[in-house]
Amino acid sequence: IKLSGQTDAEVQGSLDELERLVTTLGYEVIGRLWQKRGSTKSAAVLGDGKLKELAKWTGGSGEIGPFFEKKKSKAALRWEKEEREAELAEQGDENDLAIEEIEELGPDQSPESVPADLAEHVVFDCELSPSQLRNVERATNAKALDRTGVIIEIFSRHAKSRAARLQVEIARLTYLSPRLRETSGSDDRGSAGGMGGKGAGETSLELDRRTIRDRIKALKDEFASIDQEQDIRRTRRSQEHTVALVGYTNAGKSSLMRALTGSEVYVADKLFATLDTTVRILQPETQPKILVSDTV
Repeated sequence: IKLSGQTDAEVQGSLDELERLVTTLGYEVIGRLWQKRGSTKSAAVLGDGKLKELAKWTGGSGEIGPFFEKKKSKAALRWEKEEREAELAEQGDENDLAIEEIEELGPDQSPESVPADLAEHVVFDCELSPSQLRNVERATNAKALDRTGVIIEIFSRHAKSRAARLQVEIARLTYLSPRLRETSGSDDRGSAGGMGGKGAGETSLELDRRTIRDRIKALKDEFASIDQEQDIRRTRRSQEHTVALVGYTNAGKSSLMRALTGSEVYVADKLFATLDTTVRILQPETQPKILVSDTV
């Protein structure tokens, strides 16, 4: 989305970086779209016309549609099926003629041009609310992700140490909790709830969210104990001279760390490849010693 005050170069530069993030996840980018908008607060972020254009890349309808549909009886469903079969039988000859006409036109002259490979994911270069994610997925029939979701997924794959894995899991669950959706069969779970069996029990969504809250609390308690251990190590190093390598992701901090210390820290031409702060002694060793810290 190009907001007021943004230049075309800024939008394209941000999309270039997002493409690198998506490629880091192992996905292949088959196209990109952008639209000038006043804000990102609309129901599906994009305007109706651009949403339909996006849906051509995914095989979706391009329309959000109703969220709740009245459940039909078996008799009504059977009647609709018979009506649909009769209508298709009547239109069979007309459809065959239409297909022949399209084949005669050739692929470049077909009435509507659709990409050969349909996209399975749609990634937005902004943060989407839970309702916006749901609306986009309904309109495109594809899995929707926003920039934060992509980065958290990268973090979850690259975290190696216990502390990093805990922090990433807390961030992932915090991001996921408000984006949970009711399943198709989301009736009340368990007993009728309450004293004497009166009243509704927890819904599936409520139970899932409570489970996530409990899990986040447990993870934070575990991380607090690890943080205490790290504080002890920091205290031991407090008398040493320390140099921190600071820079944007994939700027070359870990490569410089290797050159300065001779250590085998992980190096990769990927965004967010380093998710653990590493401390090594400068080589050749000096007096007093100098510690080099490769930051996240």
